[in-house]
Order: sequence, then structure tokens, then C-alpha cells
Amino acid sequence: MYMKIKRLIDIVLSLIGLIVLSPIFLILIVGIKFDSKGPILFKQKRVGINKTHFNILKFRTMKIDTPKDTPTHLLDNPDQYITKMGKFLRKTSLDELPQIWNIFVGQMSIIGPRPALWNQYDLIAERDKYGANDVPPGLTGWAQINGRDELPIEVKAKLDGDYVERIGLGMDVKCFFGTIVSVVKSDGVVEGGTGTTAKEKLEK
Repeated sequence: MYMKIKRLIDIVLSLIGLIVLSPIFLILIVGIKFDSKGPILFKQKRVGINKTHFNILKFRTMKIDTPKDTPTHLLDNPDQYITKMGKFLRKTSLDELPQIWNIFVGQMSIIGPRPALWNQYDLIAERDKYGANDVPPGLTGWAQINGRDELPIEVKAKLDGDYVERIGLGMDVKCFFGTIVSVVKSDGVVEGGTGTTAKEKLEK
């Protein structure tokens, strides 16, 4: 029952968001176009509910010659690919705003596990253990307010599983306001946005 209510909330809030934030969208679009060559939006294949695929939308933060389908933390010297406007967008998480459209059309939810890249097989497999691939992915979620990008994949998947187990209005409200705090403080931001394993951290 709650999942139907959750979807209704997503539709209403995303529609309001698209209308209210349209002036900010326009300002960011102008900034992106003046900063570097390339499209305004960045599309990337991600894993949705029940491991179906969809194209997630973001404001482009990287140069057009950046290797595709590679998490930023796996790039050699990722800073060389990030635009000046992109650094601002990533730090403030404003690059995620176009995902409001993904939410409106039903590909995502406001709250849920962050959608994995289609080729992040390790993260997808870990989430399978907890049923975290069986709910709509979210703009933000429980893992994002408990470590965000710096979490090892095993820990991130477990937190996503904790969310699935406790899913409800109270949990979603906690994640929503927790995200606001995390964004303001820029907690746990690591270039890449998809998490690394403990082994990868040690090898850096």
C-alpha cells in the first residue's frame, strides 16, 4: 500500500520541483553552455527496479572526451575531465536536478537506493542479497546520508538493504531531511559517486 502512496508523492513533488526550480535550471543551462563545448545533459545507462535499465539524466559536468561508462574514481586523474562549472555542480549536487524528470516519469523515486551503473556487477550482486534491486532507485537514500560516496560497496549494499527492510513514510522523511544536511555539509563526497571497495581504497 505504501508503495502506491510513495509513487503519488513522487509525482506531486517532482511536478512541483520542475515548475519551482525552472529558473535555476535555466541559469545552470546557460552556465554549462558558456563553460565548455558539449550537450547540456549527460545520459547514462543505469539499473532500475528489478534490474531493468534506464537512462539517468544529469547536468553535464565533464568534458566530451571523457571515457564513457567509467566511474569517475576509476579514471586516471579525474580532475582533468571535470569542467569548472562541473566542479561547482558536483560539490553542490545540483548536477542531479534533471533526475526530477526521471522521478516524474516513474523511472526513479525521490528516496531509494542510488541507481548503479549497468556494468557495476559487484554492487548489483551485493544488492541482490538484500532485495535492494527490487525497489525503485532513488535520487537519494539511506546510504547517501550514512557515508555517501566514500562507502565500500559491501557497506553501501547493506545500508540499501536496511532501507528496503524499513521502507515507509517515516524512513523516507528521515532520508529526505538527512540529505539536505549532508548536501549542505558536503559529507562523504568522493569523485565517482558509486562507491569503492575497501581493497580499492587501500590500493590508491
